[in-house]
Amino acid sequence: MEKMMSLNHLFVTTFIGSLSMFMVIPSIVDITMEFVCPHQDHCSIAIYLSGLQQAIVGLGALVITPVIGNLSDRYGRKTMLTIPLTFSIIPLAIMGYRRTTNFFYAFYIMKTLTDMVSEGTTVSLALAYVADKTSEDQRISAFGILSGVRSVGYVCGTFSARLLSTATVFQVAAFMSVLAVVHMRIFLKESIPDQNELTQPILDENLSGGDDENGPELPTITQLSIGMSSIRDVISLITSSTTFSQAARVSFFNSLAEKGMQASLAYFLKARFHFDKNQFADLMIIDGIAGAISLFLLMPALALAIRQERLLSIGLWASIINILLNSIAWSVWVPYALRALTIFTILVSPIIFNIASSQVGPSEQGKAQGCISGINSLANIVSPLLFSPLIALFLSKDAPFDFPGFGILCIGLASLIGFALSLMIRVDPFICIQKIKNLV
Repeated sequence: MEKMMSLNHLFVTTFIGSLSMFMVIPSIVDITMEFVCPHQDHCSIAIYLSGLQQAIVGLGALVITPVIGNLSDRYGRKTMLTIPLTFSIIPLAIMGYRRTTNFFYAFYIMKTLTDMVSEGTTVSLALAYVADKTSEDQRISAFGILSGVRSVGYVCGTFSARLLSTATVFQVAAFMSVLAVVHMRIFLKESIPDQNELTQPILDENLSGGDDENGPELPTITQLSIGMSSIRDVISLITSSTTFSQAARVSFFNSLAEKGMQASLAYFLKARFHFDKNQFADLMIIDGIAGAISLFLLMPALALAIRQERLLSIGLWASIINILLNSIAWSVWVPYALRALTIFTILVSPIIFNIASSQVGPSEQGKAQGCISGINSLANIVSPLLFSPLIALFLSKDAPFDFPGFGILCIGLASLIGFALSLMIRVDPFICIQKIKNLV
């Protein structure tokens, strides 16, 4: 319990950061349509633009996320967490300052660049911090609580978006992002898993000089380059454990479907049922409430009664049903009713991260979480290339046959593959292989 209490400031930082991030999501579809295709409910250009941004972000995150995760194993979670949280302020401040065409495109470009650093990295570092502070038997519950805190931020953020105007929401989100960084820097204690002569923070809070009395020196380029072997580390992690490899494959296909739905469903609902910002916010609020209930109440109970591999399969099966029924939605109430399935689909990510965490030692948690997040970023690249053209085609007048949700249905194939792969996972007992490093 004392170890769990040590995570309070991380949970507060996660809540504020999630509040800021999710607050603007309901407005993004509306402002994109406003500046790219004004006075239209369907716009292929907006779908392609969203897909292009997602692919570029995924490509950058694929490289950056494992690197930052690896560096956090050496220099500390708090130090590296400062980077993505600070970067996320920039695009919000741009759109909060002024809403014109030029500022919209500046926002889109900066959001693309900053998301390369912040998307996935923030979550993987928070998970690594939790893994540092909890024992293995507490970890799945702690991961669930962290995801639950994000869900609460999701609910509060989208509820705020429901109340605030589009112009105001970006200003409030920028302020909350600054608050998250300030709180984290002041209150969160550093966590470095292997504190020895080979490990020192990049930014020490008491840094005042280069000698031993005043504080450690800033690392040299040679020291920093140790963290840049992350691609090899990813390959090594995947090949060293069958269970880790299976979890990584399931994570890829789950993210492929998840990212496809995130990028496409809003445009599908806008074209099919003329949804606007407020209706998107309503869906997200229901989503968040269901997710929070599941992660805080249902997951701890189910984790004691059902093996986590089976819970993973249940969550993926619920995802398949959700995608299938969304693709054939016959009335405006169907997307609302399907939010109830979030109770099960929300379990997938924390279980995958917990399985990955159980396969590595305490000094490799950042590397493992960064690896899974990097694989998810690969899905971020592939998803828009596969699904955006399909979504745009079947929502247009040139569709080969009358089935607007056919592109959504195709996304379900990714979840189906992930479900099939999840049935083969058998979690091995935890084996920590200590790597001996010799200082010459």
